[in-house]
Amino acid sequence: MSKHDELAIDQQQLTLAWQQTLPTTINEADRAQVLADEADPSALRITIHAAGHQMYDFDFKVAYVDGREVQTTLIDVEKDGRSIDERTEIVQELVQDYTRHIHECAQALHDLTHP
Repeated sequence: MSKHDELAIDQQQLTLAWQQTLPTTINEADRAQVLADEADPSALRITIHAAGHQMYDFDFKVAYVDGREVQTTLIDVEKDGRSIDERTEIVQELVQDYTRHIHECAQALHDLTHP
């Protein structure tokens, strides 16, 4: 990030803002956990627990490219506590859906990250 594109908020405040905002952008029955990425001060670790009988957990790394744009990387998908093949059609559809929700959250926090 160049100096003028850096985040305008520290990681602790960013994490708190995401913890408060992400639940409003994902499906109402799903749950999300947002933690600071200890290895990257401009990134967060997000786990989304999908509602329903599938018992899917999706782990994402969300890194700020600059104050306006996030890069979302799928880290792992678990079902019933075990890693599974994330290339199946149903899992890919859910990943795309959650990625869209994550980007919606980033847009909702635009005023905090890039004033």
